This record gives sequence, structure tokens and C-alpha cells, in this order.
Amino acid sequence: MLKAIVNYSKKVPAETEYSSQGYSLSLETEIAAGDPASIQAQIHSAFLLVKASVEQELANGGVPANVPATASPATAAEDRSAERIERVERVDRIERKASNKQIGYINSLVSKKGVALSELTADIRRRFNAEGLYDLTAKQASAVIDELSQASRDTRAA
Repeated sequence: MLKAIVNYSKKVPAETEYSSQGYSLSLETEIAAGDPASIQAQIHSAFLLVKASVEQELANGGVPANVPATASPATAAEDRSAERIERVERVDRIERKASNKQIGYINSLVSKKGVALSELTADIRRRFNAEGLYDLTAKQASAVIDELSQASRDTRAA
């Protein structure tokens, strides 16, 4: 028997600007030794399973899909694949921290506007119940960026 590890990753835009969500699945399986064409066919089949699983999860909006019972000999591998998909979903549901890029952009917008850091921190504490800029989630940071960008546009238009 040969061991094959098949991976598929996909990054999609998230609900807010400046953010994305990554979905990834790895499947480790054993394939029967044989001629190169047979090995490639088995690897291709495993890859299609992994890719279809990730795409199905994306189509379901991250909500776990019912994994149908199958009668194929690959049931054990498919079951392990379904377990890994569930683990990937749980990781993606955890709120990501604001990226360094988002924090840097917020700092540059605040600098341009002449807003005091203490004022920004107080606003963050009040609105998001976070200690400061570095404690924001990516979604919260995106909201701050949108607000500061809009305020900059309003100032220029006046």
C-alpha cells in the first residue's frame, strides 16, 4: 500500500471589506500499489472527493452538511474526510483578530484625521468592548476602517 496526502485550499471574500475566509482540507489515505495510471486515478479520485467536500461546505455557507452513507470501499476514508471538514469549519467560525494590515491602515487614517489615540481607544472600548486596537476582530477593524474612510470622504467633500 502507498500513502497519499491530498490537499485542497480555497480563499473566499468575507462579509466585510479587507477580509477573507480560508477553507482547507487535507486527506491522508492509502492507495493500492499498481501501475502509474492506476495510482494516478486513485489520487485523482481522492482529490475530487476533497475538492467537492470543500466546495460543498462553501455552498452550505459553513453549515455542516449531512454526510450521506455510502456503500463504497472508501467509506472509512470518506468518514475521516468528513471529520476533518468539521474541524476546518470549527476553526473558521472562530473570530479572527484584526490583521497587521488593518491595524496599520487604521493608524494611518487616524493620523491623517488628527484623532488622538486615547480617543480612538475610548471609542473602541465603548463600541466593541475591546481593550484597544490590537484586540479588535477582523470584522470590527473593518467597521472602524469603513467609518474612518467615510469620515475622511465627508471632510474632503465639505
